[in-house]
Amino acid sequence: MDLVSVITPYFQKKEFFEKTIRSILNQTYSNFEIFIVYDDESKSDLDFVKKISELDSRINLIINDQNLGAGQSRNKGIKSSNGEYIAFIDADDLWHEDKLLTQIKFMQFNNYYISHTSYDIINEKGDKISPRKAQNLTFDKLLKACDIGLSTVILKKNLLNGDILFPELKTKEDYVLWLKITREGQKIFALDKTLTKWRKCRFSLSSSVIRKLIDGYNVYRNYLGFNPIKSFYNLIILSINYLRKK
Repeated sequence: MDLVSVITPYFQKKEFFEKTIRSILNQTYSNFEIFIVYDDESKSDLDFVKKISELDSRINLIINDQNLGAGQSRNKGIKSSNGEYIAFIDADDLWHEDKLLTQIKFMQFNNYYISHTSYDIINEKGDKISPRKAQNLTFDKLLKACDIGLSTVILKKNLLNGDILFPELKTKEDYVLWLKITREGQKIFALDKTLTKWRKCRFSLSSSVIRKLIDGYNVYRNYLGFNPIKSFYNLIILSINYLRKK
């Protein structure tokens, strides 16, 4: 069994976090390490998170001195990791117990370097809102729509180096990373099995429309180097495709 490093940033998710961590600990694939990156400079939940980190010897806790955001916190976890594979899960999402085993087998059998899976969107109570079906994705497809649930992704660590890490964005930081990876010619392969529950919370950054639009434009303009017109055009297409899914 290859070692899998699981990265999860923490910022004020106390209501959901223990269930998230237990969904990792309950995996049928046992050779993993967990990096919790505590990213709340108020430290209000630190004692709680420290207790969670003591549930299992495979859990490592990294404490940020100041709030860095989810992307930069994940980068710190990646740099501390020892696994051949990196898996991501946000602090309020859930994995099915066979998630790691099924996806790692899928990747190893096909010699894939990065994959994502289908997932269910749930609300704060855990009720299912809607499903999302995973598809194979190239750079051109990703420019038009991002159908990747971050907490479904597993990739080989050697894909992440130099400029290919999470950028300093408040939202869509994962979108930039997927675009960087696929721009190099790498395809993101889909496992059409629902192995993750992605929680949609009312007041999260990812639910802020204005923040999403600003960061969406910055993805194309600042990180891909498109001119303003091409950046605005791609933002419109991305927004239309997002609305179609709702």
